Amino acid sequence: MNERTFNLPPPASTIAGAYDELFYFIYGLSVFFFVIITVGTIVFAIKWRAKKGEEQKLTSGFCHNTPLELLWSIIPTVLFFVIFIWGFKLYLRYVVIPANATEIKVTAWQWNWNFAYPEGAESNILVVPKGKPIKLIMSSNDVIHSLFIPDFRVKMDVLPNRYSSMWFQSDYEGEYDLYCTEYCGQQHSKMVTRVHVKSASDYTKWIEENSVTPTGDVLYKRYACNTCHTLDGSAGNGPTFKNLFGKSETLTDGSMVNVDENYLRESILEPQAKIVSGFEGSVMPTFQNTINNDKLDALILFIKSLKEE
Repeated sequence: MNERTFNLPPPASTIAGAYDELFYFIYGLSVFFFVIITVGTIVFAIKWRAKKGEEQKLTSGFCHNTPLELLWSIIPTVLFFVIFIWGFKLYLRYVVIPANATEIKVTAWQWNWNFAYPEGAESNILVVPKGKPIKLIMSSNDVIHSLFIPDFRVKMDVLPNRYSSMWFQSDYEGEYDLYCTEYCGQQHSKMVTRVHVKSASDYTKWIEENSVTPTGDVLYKRYACNTCHTLDGSAGNGPTFKNLFGKSETLTDGSMVNVDENYLRESILEPQAKIVSGFEGSVMPTFQNTINNDKLDALILFIKSLKEE
């Protein structure tokens, strides 16, 4: 991997270095012309300033200077087309996804990520094999999010009610930051996870270990239940899970409901169907197309286990 670059993390994907070259070309041009224009302005202001005691005279009247006008028109035009063609070629590399790319389904919601792999594994960190093209097929369960991996120089909005996609390939094993870069609510800054790039053998081993249905306490964190529902009885954006099962709750319409398996299932899949009084302002995303029956059962069993006898 290349060393850390000026103002940028080390490039860790096959396209990152090409992006950096274009960035530094534009950056260098900007610095060069800034210096030329600024220094020229200062020199001319000093050289042609009105000197004390000199007779004030008007400058000679030139209507135009053809060579100079051609110069300052042709040079920016050439530079513009150089940057445009260079950038367009990089854009095509970014949007044309290799046919052999491994597809990983990404689901975003306030305030977490879920990554589902074709082999059946799921996680809230992104795990990919080294040296293989990866295609992310992304959607949101609630508001607009944006997936950004700085070391890979890739970023794409994640939208509700539609799919967006992007791809990358990393040839360097390691761990890298993954951020949401679209403000998505109160805990937007906590919507951070990691990308793990593993060797082919380590990736296969990880897939095998994570293809079984995880326990409820793991799912509690994976699906970000912990951002709103506590386990110690303290107040949160949603009812605490401690001693929740078997409890009678008052709903916003004044009716009562007994917290049993059916209520928990309905609240996970259709969270706005029956809202507990006092939590009217909390908006929980639906997990209708995110969680399967095995995981749903495991999560309900975990909530039931938190009831003290």
